[in-house]
Amino acid sequence: MSEQYSSRERMTILGDVEAASFLLWIERYAAKLGLAQAICVAGRDRIELDIAGPAELIDMMEMGCSLGPIDVWVEAIRRAPLESESG
Repeated sequence: MSEQYSSRERMTILGDVEAASFLLWIERYAAKLGLAQAICVAGRDRIELDIAGPAELIDMMEMGCSLGPIDVWVEAIRRAPLESESG
């Protein structure tokens, strides 16, 4: 994610997110929205990903993940801005 994007965030998805299909679903949904994403942590009860793109599309990504595929249960999504890597 080295390109310039209007927003860069760490999105943490909490709940019963263990289904293997969810990671692929996240990647496909982000691609449909034109967002850059990188999975940082993938566990039974938590997925963390760095995501970049227009703020409105990141909002759409959050909404999509909260509804998610039928084989996961998302309890909460936390978002935090990522610091700029230029310095």
